[in-house]
Amino acid sequence: MARNFYFGKDANIVTGSANFASLIATGFASYGLSSAQSTAFGVLNSALQGTYSAAINPSTRSPVAIEAKDIAIRNMRASAINLSKIIYSTATVTDAQLVGLGLLPRNIRVNRPVPNVPPLVEIVSVSGRLVKTRLHDTADPERRGKPVGVVGVNIYSFVGDDAPTDPRQYHFEGMTSRMNCEIIFPNTVVSGATVWLCASWVSQRGQVSIGSSPISFTLQGGAVTASA
Repeated sequence: MARNFYFGKDANIVTGSANFASLIATGFASYGLSSAQSTAFGVLNSALQGTYSAAINPSTRSPVAIEAKDIAIRNMRASAINLSKIIYSTATVTDAQLVGLGLLPRNIRVNRPVPNVPPLVEIVSVSGRLVKTRLHDTADPERRGKPVGVVGVNIYSFVGDDAPTDPRQYHFEGMTSRMNCEIIFPNTVVSGATVWLCASWVSQRGQVSIGSSPISFTLQGGAVTASA
């Protein structure tokens, strides 16, 4: 079952509606529903069963009968969706009960850990004070996107002849969700300075991976003008 019963072919929808109505008619409380809600759905289901029979029976099939069937399906579906939301939110309802009603089991969110291998930073070009970088998945360098579970990459920089051993000395440039990014260095960083860059993955839960090995480049050009 890939969808809830109220989506799909008409025959399956009608059968699913009858099953749903039957189960909540007597067991409404166990699904978090009220007797009134169960009764109201039962009325819609009865209308659907009758109009569907008329729409598929050669002796009663007509454009009017088909339209009545389509309206009955829409009405039943709207009610089923609302009731399903209540049922899903009722913590005591098990996945087995959901499947029995013709509903999909609850989605189980899997929180993937941050990769244990940092990204690979590539310097694409240095033009004046604009540096273009490309990030790679070290575990799969040919992969163009981020690893599964990763939402972004933190970029860090350090200006100096040698890369620092203390990570606190790096300047946080920001987080990017793209594998290609640009960094513009301010006028306070002198031309010809050696700049080091490194990066780390950021997971959906905000976990940060270890940092990559720093790579260096020489900053070019003069100061950035106001017009630039």
